[in-house]
Amino acid sequence: MLRNDLEGKVVLIAGGAKNLGGLLSRNFAAKGAKVAIHYNSDATKGDAEQTLIDIQSQGGEGFIFQADLTKVENISKLFTETKNQFGGIDIAINTVGMVLKKPFLETTEAEYDTMFDINSKVAYFFIQEAGKTLNDNGKICTIVTSLLAAYTGLYSTYAGAKAPVEHFTRMASKEFGGRGISVTGVAPGPMDTPFFYGQEAPEAVAYHKSASALGGLTDIKDIAPLVEFLVTDGWWVTGQTIFANGGYTTR
Repeated sequence: MLRNDLEGKVVLIAGGAKNLGGLLSRNFAAKGAKVAIHYNSDATKGDAEQTLIDIQSQGGEGFIFQADLTKVENISKLFTETKNQFGGIDIAINTVGMVLKKPFLETTEAEYDTMFDINSKVAYFFIQEAGKTLNDNGKICTIVTSLLAAYTGLYSTYAGAKAPVEHFTRMASKEFGGRGISVTGVAPGPMDTPFFYGQEAPEAVAYHKSASALGGLTDIKDIAPLVEFLVTDGWWVTGQTIFANGGYTTR
């Protein structure tokens, strides 16, 4: 699939209402794709509606779908509704995530369960449903985190719950490859969005800004083109998790 082949393609984006997901939704629509914009809760409904307005005002096509994806049946409903709306799905991108910064010894069982439900369980069954539903030669991409390559404390449930997605990505790519479906992950550094600031004290923010070799936090405008590449011209990259963080962590 070449980049200019996005015209008429169908892109489903979990967490597609705001931040990186919202930018991806608008970018794909601007290139001619039809976009399914998932959002989780009423708190994000306004963002989803505005993203859809932005798309439609430029002549694009899309729809919004609210669901708690930790309930696996809702993942199936999201894919089914997208197929009903647009006739098929070519690209599935999962930007859903939740971060918790907390000492290991203070983390509760409920927090552990929530973090693994959102960051690991959703990712697994999203990839599974995409594998069942996508058109041949489809593309799947999941957003993870550069903390997978960090030597640090305090993020045990966040990095720990994102870590399995690397294995999901490799194994799904092997199993789905016969249909021409590529499966990738993208691991940004700490992104300059509200998702990041909610967990970090000012001194921690200053550290994260100074930690990357190229300086500063990750800008979503630097991540969106990589995701777009992987699900278009870069389809030959599969089974890989790509770290994109300005030198914040390396492997």
